[in-house]
Amino acid sequence: MSNLRNTVQLIGRLGDNPEVKDLNGDKKLVKFSLATNETYTSMEGKKVTNTQWHQLVAWGNTAKIAEKYLKKGKEVAIEGRLNHRNYEDKDGVTRYFTEVVVNEIVMLGSNQDKKD
Repeated sequence: MSNLRNTVQLIGRLGDNPEVKDLNGDKKLVKFSLATNETYTSMEGKKVTNTQWHQLVAWGNTAKIAEKYLKKGKEVAIEGRLNHRNYEDKDGVTRYFTEVVVNEIVMLGSNQDKKD
């Protein structure tokens, strides 16, 4: 059961092309957003789709895979963990972020969606 602590699994589509940052020449960081949809029927009988946006980050080899294969609109399944962080901006206001640190990426959909 200990492996279930702080585990996130999502299936969705990328909202934009991944943002790639090279750190110290040998490390890579990739940031991207993922949209997930939940569809249900309202009490009035109408189909309702609720879209949630998730901020994701990937490091190392996972970042290299994301850089090579992911692009806007690509459907993927990811597994990772939640990470909460904060910082103080120039006006002294504390800003809070929640993001998913990606451990694994599975490309879904057709191969022609992949970045060459």
